[in-house]
Amino acid sequence: MQKQISVMLPKGVEFTFHVPEGEPLAHDAARAWLDQQFIELECEPLRASGKVLTADKVLVVTQAAGAFLLGNASWAAEYVAAVSSALDKPMIQVDVPSMAITY
Repeated sequence: MQKQISVMLPKGVEFTFHVPEGEPLAHDAARAWLDQQFIELECEPLRASGKVLTADKVLVVTQAAGAFLLGNASWAAEYVAAVSSALDKPMIQVDVPSMAITY
């Protein structure tokens, strides 16, 4: 079964990425990449407690990246590998306006 990540951004902007078959990114490497992007993009935790769940990190990194980074083929390839491995689901929908992820 083919894996896919769909991203919905504000103003109806959408991206659909197919996850390449083959050896997935290691889970630890995926989390490290998301951590790095969280810091580089100056993201803020969603929860008042400051606790950042993996799904929350995916949401805020996606929001901060926006269409500019998601449209960059090199960055998008790393994003797809990291999100696919970190969430480990065949179909992932990241809905930034609703701040929700569905599988």
